[in-house]
Amino acid sequence: MEQFSLDFAPRPKAAAKPEKREPDPPAPFQAKAPERKIYTLRELSDSLRATIEHGFTNILVSGEISGTKLVPSGHCYFTLKDAEAQIKCVCWKLSYWRLKFKPRDGEQVIVRGRVDIYEQRSEYQFVVETIEPRGQGALQMAFDQLKQKLLAEGLFEATRKRLLPKYPRRIGIVSSPQGAVIRDFIEILSRRFPGLHIRLFPAKVQGPGSIEEVCRGVEILGSGGWAQLVVLARGGGSLEDLWTFNEETVARAIAACPVPVVSAIGHETDVTIADFVADLRAPTPSAAAEMIVCTRQELLDRVSGLRGRAGQLMKYRLAMLARRLHEQAIGRAESLLHRALARRTQRVDDLAERLRADIRQQLAAREKARRGLEDKLRFFDIRPRLRRDRERLTDLSVRLNALAQADLNRRRQRLERASANLTQLNPRLVLSRGYAIVLDERGAIVKESANAAAGSEVQILFATDGIRAKVL
Repeated sequence: MEQFSLDFAPRPKAAAKPEKREPDPPAPFQAKAPERKIYTLRELSDSLRATIEHGFTNILVSGEISGTKLVPSGHCYFTLKDAEAQIKCVCWKLSYWRLKFKPRDGEQVIVRGRVDIYEQRSEYQFVVETIEPRGQGALQMAFDQLKQKLLAEGLFEATRKRLLPKYPRRIGIVSSPQGAVIRDFIEILSRRFPGLHIRLFPAKVQGPGSIEEVCRGVEILGSGGWAQLVVLARGGGSLEDLWTFNEETVARAIAACPVPVVSAIGHETDVTIADFVADLRAPTPSAAAEMIVCTRQELLDRVSGLRGRAGQLMKYRLAMLARRLHEQAIGRAESLLHRALARRTQRVDDLAERLRADIRQQLAAREKARRGLEDKLRFFDIRPRLRRDRERLTDLSVRLNALAQADLNRRRQRLERASANLTQLNPRLVLSRGYAIVLDERGAIVKESANAAAGSEVQILFATDGIRAKVL
């Protein structure tokens, strides 16, 4: 039985009794003033935050995204609004990195998070943890967004696809060590071409940690210099089950692999981002094993055919030389020729062996140089930069046209206003209503009869013409 103990503070000792004295006269009654609680701004903000966090944590809010801004620190700021209200939102760097759906202006979304207080501006904000689009699945929209992004970068171009080695001897595979996928793959390869060297990098192909393990497997098998070919294999499943191979990190790891990569993910109807980036897409893991390796019998038949043809050519050549020697009837020359041929044949064998060794060495050096140049060329590829500059030039051209059109509209409006003012001030407009202007001989306007002496000539102007008259 659990025991509990209670500690009590010791009672204070009784004080000595004071000397008895006359009581003081009673003082008038005074009410005790209540103590005032004065908050600092920090204490007030902390109290408000505690109250808000207690009632508004892990809630869902729907609205439209506007004013999206991604700052260099990696945080994302935007405003969530509807027809009647709006709230400022912030998505911290780690949460933004985990988002499958990135926020864009104008999207109707449902966000999950909590309400927080920002003390510097004394305003509340919504801290976003997840974002889900309304009306479309988040995974499918994230798939489409990443597909368009990598397509624009050129990772799906057919020109960057590499040819698979014709007769690979060392094959690396990244897959789960459990399940039927790896067993079927090895069984088919062993049946088609026994003796192949296969290395398995055991990796999780679904769930937490699978992305890092798949990327690490591709990097290790591709950069070690051992594998001639890397295969990504996984059985079928839903879009969520196959999502590891729809991540941007996995796609870029495949693109950066120095050796050809074959994607064998799911069934024939399953399509992932890895299928578009890989050098070859196989409908199933079993089909991948059949596509990358020919049967041993096919190779033996081809070698046998070449050997038979070479033997026939050699026999024909020897027969022709023997016939020529017999026709010349030089026995001694035939003997000397046999010995010379034997010595030269031996020398040819030595030179052939040295030539093969030199060719192999040169081919290896050129292959290494080619890979280095290919890596440098891939690093200094200016196509993405040119594409960005072209997009920026197009944007500036559109803005320039808009500014020029706006300036022309402003000038046209000013001209119309000036024309209207000029029309209103035109004296001919007054004359058109039946009025006239009288000018004396000097051309001055006659405003009263005293300015026009009898017998003088005047000019009367109408709206369209005028006449000359004499004052009587």
